[in-house]
Amino acid sequence: MLATMPKSGTTWLKALTFSIVNRNNHSVDESPLLFSNPHYLVPFLEIYLYKDGNIPDIDSMPCPRILATHLPYQFLPSSILDCSNCRIIYLCRNPLDVFTSVLQFLLQNGRISSPSMSIDVPFEQFCQGIHPYGPFWDHCLGYWDASLKNPQKVLFLKYEDLKKDINSSVKKIADFLGYPFSAEEEEAGLVEEIAMLCSFENLKNLDCNKEGEIKAAFRAKHSSFFRKAEVGDWVNVLTPSMANRLEKLFQEKLGESGLTLEFNSK
Repeated sequence: MLATMPKSGTTWLKALTFSIVNRNNHSVDESPLLFSNPHYLVPFLEIYLYKDGNIPDIDSMPCPRILATHLPYQFLPSSILDCSNCRIIYLCRNPLDVFTSVLQFLLQNGRISSPSMSIDVPFEQFCQGIHPYGPFWDHCLGYWDASLKNPQKVLFLKYEDLKKDINSSVKKIADFLGYPFSAEEEEAGLVEEIAMLCSFENLKNLDCNKEGEIKAAFRAKHSSFFRKAEVGDWVNVLTPSMANRLEKLFQEKLGESGLTLEFNSK
């Protein structure tokens, strides 16, 4: 199970995980990612599989089964939490970039009126935790605490760490899921090949991600899932006072948890 707060690197995590666990089924040159958006290959639990009262037969899905969710940890079904074979990977991103990415995503898909509109209202809502999946702080903390209590069950990753060292992150994901790379695979450069296949630049330029749209909570252009993928892009949207408020909120809500995040690119 792949878990994220929306706009925290979900598409990237889906592509990486799908490629890692299916590398014996598909070579990099023949990967389904070359002609399918990652959200079709790794469906959302609450958005697609159980949509409109549908109850899917998950046991009939081919293995390895990879699903995704934006649900907070405490709202995950007991069938996931109590299943010894189900592992959870959570990807966290700093809140300044999360808010910025959400804003741009809504703009690109016509969910907000104009790029010149005031961001004061959505910013205030984000700070107050008014969000379909709950407060950012609670979302992160739920999975963070779970990863500390049961590291064999929950792997907590940071978007900024993936940006700094993707190869190490690919191997970490593979080890956690029980699909470690062999010495021969590493020597052949397979880790680097998967990282390159799933890179922002490569995925963004594929025809399957340039055109079309996907029906989630609303219709979203495939291209809107590939904007910048940068750490620190919030400086182009948030005022210094807004950034300062979010950083203070982070310390207030998560300062004693031991969780740290990077807010700027280095």
